[in-house]
Amino acid sequence: MDLRGNQITLGELWDNPSSRAVFQKKIPMLAKHPVKGAARSVTLEQLADFLSSWVPGMLINSVMQDLKRL
Repeated sequence: MDLRGNQITLGELWDNPSSRAVFQKKIPMLAKHPVKGAARSVTLEQLADFLSSWVPGMLINSVMQDLKRL
């Protein structure tokens, strides 16, 4: 999947069943978060920066690699 230099939006990723499945598998709390709808314009880069305070860097890297493989 072309992540466009990590500038792809969460809305675009959530609209794609394959990329949504990556989030549901690796970071299920994100897929169920109540502000998910409001975060549609957040970029993947912004999400990674935000998540770095909450989840291990290895997990973020794993998600990014899985998305790139799609």
